[in-house]
Amino acid sequence: MTLKIIIVDDHEVVRLGLRTLLDHHPNFSVVDEAATAKEAVQKTLLLRPDVVVMDIRLLGGSGIDACRKIIEQVPDAKVIMLTSYAEDEMLFDAISAGACGYVLKQIGSDDLIQAVEAVGRGEALLDPALTQRVFARVREAARKEHEESFASLTDQEMRVLAQVAEGKTNREIAHALFLGEGTVRNYVSSILKKLNLTNRAEAAAYAVEHSLKEFL
Repeated sequence: MTLKIIIVDDHEVVRLGLRTLLDHHPNFSVVDEAATAKEAVQKTLLLRPDVVVMDIRLLGGSGIDACRKIIEQVPDAKVIMLTSYAEDEMLFDAISAGACGYVLKQIGSDDLIQAVEAVGRGEALLDPALTQRVFARVREAARKEHEESFASLTDQEMRVLAQVAEGKTNREIAHALFLGEGTVRNYVSSILKKLNLTNRAEAAAYAVEHSLKEFL
């Protein structure tokens, strides 16, 4: 199967270099080039390529915006964002826009060919230099989500909830935290109300699901 490819870059020399490289591959066919975001969308609609290799910064518009429009109108097209910039926001914006690949222009010729092949097979691909950034961003997003899950609780309520998650009774919690049993009962009621839960079992499950221990 021959992959039809459109190359999008606002520098003619870059387009020429990419065409020369990709056209040498027996299973690639560069069907056209584009220099602007608008031209990229128009030519993709007309030619229906399998893969669009596109610079993230273009004249007259963003490659990310062009990617989004391409995916909306030609869902089968696979877009590889090719960029000189290892900027986190651009990376995540490109992924959100539907890009299947994101590689730096410093990539070697063989690696770029492999990237096009992989994306053509329907795989997602990320430049190895950016992988750790993605994992770090995902971990940070998860941490913030969990943190927000307990934003309504006081520090003492979080400590009580941690004890509830361990299956302790009010008396045991009171002993562990040097509180009165009635005080613990009030804390538990407040926790259930704030988290919109109905019983201790739900509270325990909520604490585990949102990794409460990480915040104590």
